[in-house]
Amino acid sequence: MAKPVLLNNIDHKDLHVQTGRGAHFGDNVISALTFPSEFRDVQACYPIVFRKGGAGDFEAHALFGFQEGENLFLGMHGWEAPYIPLAIERQPFLIGVNGDELTVHVDLDNPRLSTANGERVFLPHGGTSDYLERVNATLLAIHQGLQQARGFQAALLEHQLLESFVFDIELDDGSQRRLAGFYTINEERLSTLPGDVLERLNRAGCLQAIYMVIASMSNFRTLIERKNRVHAGQC
Repeated sequence: MAKPVLLNNIDHKDLHVQTGRGAHFGDNVISALTFPSEFRDVQACYPIVFRKGGAGDFEAHALFGFQEGENLFLGMHGWEAPYIPLAIERQPFLIGVNGDELTVHVDLDNPRLSTANGERVFLPHGGTSDYLERVNATLLAIHQGLQQARGFQAALLEHQLLESFVFDIELDDGSQRRLAGFYTINEERLSTLPGDVLERLNRAGCLQAIYMVIASMSNFRTLIERKNRVHAGQC
């Protein structure tokens, strides 16, 4: 259970953050939230899929595995991909909103926290460390990206461009896995949209994001290859 509190240089003057990657830090997750302004980097490494959020709306996610608690990009030497989504990078920090002001919170129950090891959050005399400056920039990018994502998701729903899918795979040893509960772009529906609709989507910056999602689906091959290697190692 997360325990977020407002970050400050008095209560947290000795706070350090361990920035390594591993299951013991909570990185063993099947996916992470993403957004259109991040799609270019994400689609180079991971499939981008959609899932329903707690409020029943749709969220874009970078996919790391085939079942809950599985991250196939975690290896002996950390995270084995050139790009880590910002929603993972920001941990253990969260965005708070106080009126029109954005604030930084920290999850005191996060295993990354230490009083001695890792990156200092504040300088000895209370100033902001370079590490915290990077965190602030990351949180701002996430906040802005999620704000922009609302219009993108609304456009997908307006034009009925999301469809659920089931992905069945057979591993090298003959065992089978199924991925369900996610959504992707309905390419057939996309191909029937009239030119004026495509033009509006393009002007809004949605069309490029849609094609990024479609291109990202080729990364399922990478997931299958990693799953085969992990499964063979377990056997």
